[in-house]
Amino acid sequence: MAHRTDNSGKGHAGHKAGHKKGSARRPARLDAGIYEAELLRLQAELVALQEWVRSTGARILIIFEGRDAAGKGSAIKRVTEYLNPRFARIVALPAPTERERGEWYFQRYVAHLPAAGEIVLMDRSWYNRAGVEHVMGFCTPAEHKRFMAQCPVFERLLIQDGILLFKYWFSISHGEQERRFKSRLDDPMRQWKLSPMDREAILRWEDYSRAKDDMFVQTDTAESPWYVVEAEDKRRARINLIAHLLSSIDYTEVRTEPVTLPARPKAVNYTRPPRELFRYVPDFAASLEKPAGD
Repeated sequence: MAHRTDNSGKGHAGHKAGHKKGSARRPARLDAGIYEAELLRLQAELVALQEWVRSTGARILIIFEGRDAAGKGSAIKRVTEYLNPRFARIVALPAPTERERGEWYFQRYVAHLPAAGEIVLMDRSWYNRAGVEHVMGFCTPAEHKRFMAQCPVFERLLIQDGILLFKYWFSISHGEQERRFKSRLDDPMRQWKLSPMDREAILRWEDYSRAKDDMFVQTDTAESPWYVVEAEDKRRARINLIAHLLSSIDYTEVRTEPVTLPARPKAVNYTRPPRELFRYVPDFAASLEKPAGD
């Protein structure tokens, strides 16, 4: 088991390391073979991490933020691909209801915090108020100012209560964002990802930049730091994020008793009913096969 494989982040104690610039803004795309092999290795480590979380009752909360089309969703999928969904939850909340708009702002997020033995991944979070709500005028200046003052306090309470909190910002250039938007236009499998807000993301690029800079000034603290993930290349972004997360947690391998499968006992006083009594799904796959000899 390889834990804390590098000193790039050192968890919450060395947050400034996460602000170091990479060697290039547009790195070459990571080789597919290298990517697949390393991703699988890291995903095996994530499974080991989850076993540690379950056995120790740890609570992990991972926040994914960034511009639209920055690759947050696909990174979350790679993190959770082999995890037990009973103990690893993805939270992607819709717009607040009328009742929720009348609550304390953080109230609806509290219900989704991890319990003992859980990992929660937030695909956007309470930082909506610092980003889209602020830029689009969905909250008042007073509500935005109040959020900026309360957010560090709120996160400090979570951390003091034992939650391991990680905040990742996925960073892409405006050119790469536009390219990804355009790639969705004619893709019926991904058109649902486009919305009027994506158009605003292009038109208000600088507004979002200023909002993000202000957010970092107010909420990038020593105890709850932001880590920037350079996401021009999605493959590199996923590998870098998972490697950083694993290196930031002092987990250990949990040895479990091996599972053995018993021999199936012979059937006693049981006869399977005739197949003709059941409704079977048609063998559509057979229509895809070429007849022998073709």
